[in-house]
Parts: sequence; structure tokens; C-alpha cells
Amino acid sequence: MSDTARELAPLVRLLAWSDGDLGLLRRKNEPEMTEHLGGPESEEKVLARQDKYAAMSARPATEGRMFKVVLDETGETVGSVGYWPRIWQDEPVYETGYGILPEFRGRGLAVAALRAVVDRARAAGGPRTIHAYPSVDHIASNATCRKAGFACAGEVEFEYPPGTTIRSNDWWTTLED
Repeated sequence: MSDTARELAPLVRLLAWSDGDLGLLRRKNEPEMTEHLGGPESEEKVLARQDKYAAMSARPATEGRMFKVVLDETGETVGSVGYWPRIWQDEPVYETGYGILPEFRGRGLAVAALRAVVDRARAAGGPRTIHAYPSVDHIASNATCRKAGFACAGEVEFEYPPGTTIRSNDWWTTLED
């Protein structure tokens, strides 16, 4: 991306996920937000996910982080992004996931959030690559990865949610300086 394009990119801040972010998680569990993720989860699973995300802030950064994404200029919460370790093809990597609320889409916020979380994962240490696995039919999410500078390694079978196999693209970027 050119320096001019970077300057025009929306400015977002990543704030550590906290106990007060359950409302955001419930918004992210709505059908429009989970269409490519197997649909909404039960309230029990949402509460368990909230506890897991909030607890990530107390662990070492190498073990992953979840963030709410806020507009730098207004402080409005627009979505979430995070990274966590996993083993992929017998190698330790970070995985990332992100979601921007429907009313904020189309402004480049997902790209800005993804770039920001790559910087956070790079600073954390740990695995030296980060991967995203959007469904092959999720056009916007695949475009986000491409615009954020990730390279596509091709289609893979990916399990999400647990017990469900989907066809995904394996997008990745290095965390080397």
C-alpha cells in the first residue's frame, strides 16, 4: 500500500477486551454477523466466550489477545479483532479473527483493525506468522485480508465452529520485522 493510501486509512484504536464488552459480543452473535461462521451461538456459549476473551487480557501477550475496535476520532465501538496461538500444518502460528458491525462496514475499518492486530501480534513475540481463515464464499472478508497485505496460500478445509468443516482460504503474513 502506498504511503498516501495509509494516510487516508481510517484511524482505529484497539482496546483490550473487558468484562464490559458483553454487549458487543452479543451484537457480533447476530445472524448478519455470523452468516459465514455457522450462525449464532447459544447464550451459554456467548457468556463462555465473553469470559475467555476478558481473561486473555490477564495472560502473557504471546498467548493471544482480543480487542474491541474503536474509531480514534469519536471513540465509537465498531467491532472486534484478536489473535491467538494455534498449530497449523505442524507449525506454531497465530490465528486472527475480526468483525466490523454492519453499520460501520465499507469504510476500510476491518483492514485498519487487521493491520493493527498484526502489529500487536508482532510485538507480542511468539509465532512468526499470522493466519486468517475466511470462508471461500465470504467475499468481503477475503478482500479484507488481501487489502491488509496478507498472501493467500489457497483453499483449505477448516473446522469452525468445532465439529463443522468449511472451505476456507488460508491467508497469512509474516510477523518478522
